[in-house]
Order: sequence, then structure tokens, then C-alpha cells
Amino acid sequence: MEFITPIFKWLHIIAGVLWIGLLYFFNWINGHVVATMDGSTKQKVIPELMPRALYFFRWGAAWTWITGIVLLLIVYWMGMNDSMFKELGIGDEPSKFKHLAYLLPFVMVFVYDVFYKSSISKNTRVATIISFLGIVGVLCLLICVSEMESYRAYNIHIGTMFGSMMAFNVWYRIWPAQQRIITAIKNGDAPDPADAGMAGLRSKHNTYMSVPLIWTMINEHTVGVSHYLGGYGVLLVMIVVGWHLVFQIYKKSAKVQGF
Repeated sequence: MEFITPIFKWLHIIAGVLWIGLLYFFNWINGHVVATMDGSTKQKVIPELMPRALYFFRWGAAWTWITGIVLLLIVYWMGMNDSMFKELGIGDEPSKFKHLAYLLPFVMVFVYDVFYKSSISKNTRVATIISFLGIVGVLCLLICVSEMESYRAYNIHIGTMFGSMMAFNVWYRIWPAQQRIITAIKNGDAPDPADAGMAGLRSKHNTYMSVPLIWTMINEHTVGVSHYLGGYGVLLVMIVVGWHLVFQIYKKSAKVQGF
């Protein structure tokens, strides 16, 4: 395990850099460049550029998720195991919902998908508030119900939730929509606005989730702040800070001009 773990961490980082790097390219650079193209230029460039970029994008997402799950299994579920949860005293019984912690990050992927297909999500401000409260709720379930007390453990389980949502978006929402968009442009047709809206929204969600995700990925190096705000408070603050950082970069990216 001492040999396997660093190898998978290495592969996890390589795949993550590939995936997240392309995610930022699509959201902060490519969209603004494509907006300057006329119809004939789009018809020539996009069918050549996007399939290549999306190939590395979706497989980067897949391998980031796969290697992340392997690390979750080796480092946390097998390695830390009971040390992730409340230490039991004499006569104490473990929480009946302990194993909820293992399932919750993956179940929430489908809750997220259903929510963002609903009419409530059309209001961005309301949807953002509900999303943040949902994260708080998941964290409460991990800590209060499953009795997960390890700072590193609940950080990485929230990160697993973000990463699983992002990988789901790539393979089941963004990629199918982009296939239809690219085909339409190649044929000289106008893409379906629903496809463009779906791909754009889920890609933006992934961008916002990516920055807090990276904080959870480096949890081994942030344990020094775990005594502030109960540890979980630091995580919530960093999620908000991460979202604000992404918001500011979106604003900046719209102002950057070509020559």
C-alpha cells in the first residue's frame, strides 16, 4: 500500500490537471473566442477543435474520478476506517447510520441532478442558497448522524460528492449535449438552445465546484486549521471563498481581449 497509494495520487493529480485545465479553458477562454467567430468559421473550426478537446476532457474526468475512488477506498475506507468516526468509550455503540457516510456522496449526485432540472433552480440566487444549504445538510449528516469526526475524512467525502457530481455532468449532461451541438454546427444548422443551455450550465457548475474540490483534495496539508471553527466551519468558509473566486474570474475573463 505504501507503493500503491503514491502512484494513484500521482495519476489522480495528472488526470485532474488535464480535466480541470480544460474545464477552465472552456469556461474562461473558449466561449469568448467562439463568440467572435462568424458562422462559416464556426463550421470549420468547432468540428475539428471540440471533439479533440472533449476527448481529453471527458477521459480526464473519468480517470480523476476512478483514481479518486481507489484512493478513497485505500486511504479512508480501508486505512483510516474506524478512526474516521467518533471514538467509542466503554459500553458505547457505534452510530446505526455509520455507513450512510459511504453512500451519501454518491446519492447526492442524483439529488443534485433532479434539483437542477426543476423550476426552482431557474432562479440563480435561490438555487445557489439552496445548494449551499444542501452542502451544510450533507456535512451535518456526516458529522452528527454518521458521527464522522475526522477533519480529513469529512473533507474528502464532501470532495467525493463534488467530484462525482462533476464527473456525472461531464459524461451524462455535457458530452451528449456537445455531441449534438457539434453535429448541428458541422451540418450548418443552429444548435438546439436546450443543448447549449444544458452544456453551459453544467459546465459552469463544474467550474464553481472545482475550486472547493481542490481544497478537499489537499486536506492532508490543511489539518493545521482544523481547530478553527470546529474544522467543518473552515470547510464551509473555503467553499464560499472558492465560489467567490470563480465568480471574480468569470468577470475578469469577459474583459480580457485579443490583439
